[in-house]
Amino acid sequence: MPVEKPYQHLEKAALFWPEYFVMNILRGRLFFAASLLLFLLSCSSNESSNKVSQANALNELPQVVSTTKVQPKPEPKPVIKTKLEIPATGYYFISQRNKEEATREAANDFLKRRSKSELEIILKLNRVDAASYRRLDTLVIPAHIDTNWMHYSIFPESLPILSEVPKMVLLAYYPEAFAAYEHGQLVRWGPTSMGKKSTPTPEGLFSCNWKARESISSVDDEWKLKWNFNFWNKEGVGWHEYQMPGYPASHSCVRMQEADAQFLYGWAQQWVRKDSLLLAQGTPVLVFGKYPFGKGKPWWRLVKNPKALDLPADSMTRLLRPLMPKILARQSQRDSVLGLIPQAPAQDSSKNPIN
Repeated sequence: MPVEKPYQHLEKAALFWPEYFVMNILRGRLFFAASLLLFLLSCSSNESSNKVSQANALNELPQVVSTTKVQPKPEPKPVIKTKLEIPATGYYFISQRNKEEATREAANDFLKRRSKSELEIILKLNRVDAASYRRLDTLVIPAHIDTNWMHYSIFPESLPILSEVPKMVLLAYYPEAFAAYEHGQLVRWGPTSMGKKSTPTPEGLFSCNWKARESISSVDDEWKLKWNFNFWNKEGVGWHEYQMPGYPASHSCVRMQEADAQFLYGWAQQWVRKDSLLLAQGTPVLVFGKYPFGKGKPWWRLVKNPKALDLPADSMTRLLRPLMPKILARQSQRDSVLGLIPQAPAQDSSKNPIN
């Protein structure tokens, strides 16, 4: 009878463990069956533990965080066709600095062929002066250039709510324009360049104070400002002639083309003072609206909608109605003062600074 080697039964179990397990149970070798079962369960547990350890190690690895800065979206640009196509009505764009040579030449040729009065209309619509318009890439052009500037007015021709106000100046931050009203009738309007984003023009109701044919800026003594008319004496804010670059660029003041600044200089009324005492306010001035900094120039919207910039009479009436008691009270005070004292000639306060 062959003699079984020591542990020979374990070697057999490793090779044929299912059959061996059953066989040992049948033979009553419960001890060996139990040992084998514990050995197999231990192997399975170690394998699961290794997998969990590997997963935890991966989770503990340092995470890579992107340090790339999100760049702000650039200001939207108008869509300009490579060829100069003039629509029958409305407005269109021309580009003086387009990457397409043919487009640049067409734009420059178009501008060269404009008459002086036509070019003036184009410059006013784009809030730019003759010294600055060549620096602009894009200009808005009316399909038919009407040389009567009043036909382009965004302000109502009539505002009955101002019928009892002899004179009033409206300054619209959006879309950078002014209007002059006499007893509620529009007598003049034009483009402006108001305060830039960092030094905005203050909003609210003001009055004309002192004026000067020429002043030196309080910001830079090399800036000579013509036809100045102050409307906020405390901060030295007013309107005057200065460069019109086609966007808000001033240090809180309101820049105008020279013809407009000169007109308002002679048209608006100053305050009435006796020595250091203020007796009456000057022409009321209302600054209103928000300029859409970083969202494209408002007048670009004319290409899609020729009425996009219009300020309806009902909207202006709602804006003015809460201010009318103060405006009329100041006017009544002025009338009383002027009725008691002889009206002195306008003084030129050239020494007063304004920015």
